[in-house]
Amino acid sequence: MTKVVLSGSLKAKAGAEPELDVDARTIRELLTILEERYPGLANDLEQGVAVSIDGQIFRDDWYREIPPDAEVFVLPRLAAG
Repeated sequence: MTKVVLSGSLKAKAGAEPELDVDARTIRELLTILEERYPGLANDLEQGVAVSIDGQIFRDDWYREIPPDAEVFVLPRLAAG
């Protein structure tokens, strides 16, 4: 299981605990599980998020593998302005 932290508005929309246990091998799998478990996140996930794995941020590399015991954060994508 991977410990996942939802950040900012994502945490509030999921009504989630500070840390979630998710069994996912890739970022894509992680996002799919989160959407199934927390339907309130669907719109945000579709609009785009960033995922941090052990401090490295990924924005579109959804097939990136998540190493065991990684520190994972899911962050709302910031709008440029």
